Amino acid sequence: MKKIVLTGGGTAGHVTPNIALIPELKKAGYDVHYIGSYEGIEKKLIERLGIPYYGISSGKLRRYIDLKNLSDPFKVIKGLAQARRLLGKIKPDVVFSKGGFVSVPVVLAAKSRKIPCIIHESDMTPGLANKICIPCATRVCTNFPETMKHIPAEKAVLTGSPIRAELFNGDKNKGLSFCGFDDSKPVILIVGGSLGAVAVNNAVRSILPTLLKKYQIIHLCGKGKLDNNLVGTKGYVQYEYIQDELPDLMAAADLIISRAGANAICEILALRKPNILIPLSAEASRGDQILNAASFEKQGYSIVIQENDVTDEKLLEAVNKADTNRADYIKAMERSQLNNSIEKIVGLIKKATK
Repeated sequence: MKKIVLTGGGTAGHVTPNIALIPELKKAGYDVHYIGSYEGIEKKLIERLGIPYYGISSGKLRRYIDLKNLSDPFKVIKGLAQARRLLGKIKPDVVFSKGGFVSVPVVLAAKSRKIPCIIHESDMTPGLANKICIPCATRVCTNFPETMKHIPAEKAVLTGSPIRAELFNGDKNKGLSFCGFDDSKPVILIVGGSLGAVAVNNAVRSILPTLLKKYQIIHLCGKGKLDNNLVGTKGYVQYEYIQDELPDLMAAADLIISRAGANAICEILALRKPNILIPLSAEASRGDQILNAASFEKQGYSIVIQENDVTDEKLLEAVNKADTNRADYIKAMERSQLNNSIEKIVGLIKKATK
């Protein structure tokens, strides 16, 4: 049996694509192991699947001034030594990295042990962690055609993002029932990201009375972002976070309003859901969500409103436009090349282990 080590963590977006790959890797006969941080979100998500999990030291490499810049390089060095020992013990045939700073020591360790490594870049432009890892990789998978120019031509492969199989098995009626809704009005699902989004939450709640005249609203608002004044509002439900029921809620949704994290928008694309994207502002990020959203808008998949431009009027206008032209958005998404991502990536993994 061939062995593979998966790595990636820090946010759910660096873990869920790996989780999506695991069933197909097992089916292909791989013994799957995972290297992540000591207590990151990846630990809980992976251990519940019964996959052997190994925690290592990890530190963030920042582009800005921070006192932690003095200590974190030593954490990375420690993590590199730990990853090298683990790879020597596990003896994998290949490493697959989804990114995040915990993946850097693992990829560098794989290179030092001459283990082939495939990495996945979700965003339009590679983040710092993947910039460090690209020279060590045999292949680099991407979500966007525009990303290819940032990667050596002999390594770049347009694959799209692995999508969890359960997302395709959602039950609309179960989703409606879970929320206490019926099918008398279409449903808008608002996804603010794992931590929520104050600007998105405020904008949606500001126009809620108008939206509820025509729609039912499912609002995933983030931890600590519930509005107790809205509890019991007919046609509106809010949750801090949803996991097991998410496929059913997405199946119930006729329109999705979301941040523009790469994995989130790739899931929306795969499900062919008309959508409005409100990317995280450049002030609060490196601007990757803005680029991701621009690509989807250019390809006709999405309507985009910049966070700093969100107003009640613009959001209502976007909702009406998405609803009126939903057939056009669905048709554009059906033409997407970003299909069969899991099959493509597992194929690259098989080639690397021949």
